[in-house]
Amino acid sequence: MKADAKQITHLLKPLRLLLLGAPGSGKGTQTSRLLKQIPRLSSISSGDILRQEIKSESTLGREATTYIAQGKLLPDDLITRLITFRLSALGWLKPSAMWLLDGFPRTTAQASALDELLKQHDASLNLVVELDVPESTILERIENRYVHVPSGRVYNLQYNPPKVPGLDDITGEPLTKRLDDTAEVFKKRLEEYMKTNEPLKDYYKKSGIFGTVSGETSDIIFPKLLNLITSKFG
Repeated sequence: MKADAKQITHLLKPLRLLLLGAPGSGKGTQTSRLLKQIPRLSSISSGDILRQEIKSESTLGREATTYIAQGKLLPDDLITRLITFRLSALGWLKPSAMWLLDGFPRTTAQASALDELLKQHDASLNLVVELDVPESTILERIENRYVHVPSGRVYNLQYNPPKVPGLDDITGEPLTKRLDDTAEVFKKRLEEYMKTNEPLKDYYKKSGIFGTVSGETSDIIFPKLLNLITSKFG
């Protein structure tokens, strides 16, 4: 992975960004790089929240596990309540807040519910970007992906391998392969994603805040994403 340009310490207005992209498209990687590049930016990931719930074996976590193991997306009401509560708890429902959403909303129903909440606090989304990555690239990534479950750290045996095979770089604990990280399960997830993503894209296109960046690797996509942000927010 190439080193990123110098940090962006000032934007002309607060950025509230939603990253869209198929499972395995690299939303987590792009989020990590943006947080380093724009220090004032914070993030919330539906995937991270769900992993925390699953680890704690909460009612939500157990219900989510059932859907994930079958390669299905979570129902609207299950994820919407969790995300909106977390936004409020973090104090991000204000005009000056700068944040990035990863993995939510995924349907027009979720998007509409989120918009209504944000408008009440004058903190609406002002940029939505889709990461456009070929399906063949995504399936190759998934076959080589392993995770450190307690932290959510993700490794890829091809382009981001652990320093010691099978072990997390920080803790030395074993890495595991998620139940849904197989080509068979992921093809189902990609099919479901495409069904819900087209209406969601249309929803945000109407608001005039939608854009797309395309590429096969993080190093190709990230400069395009950063250029899009700086062109609109300075």
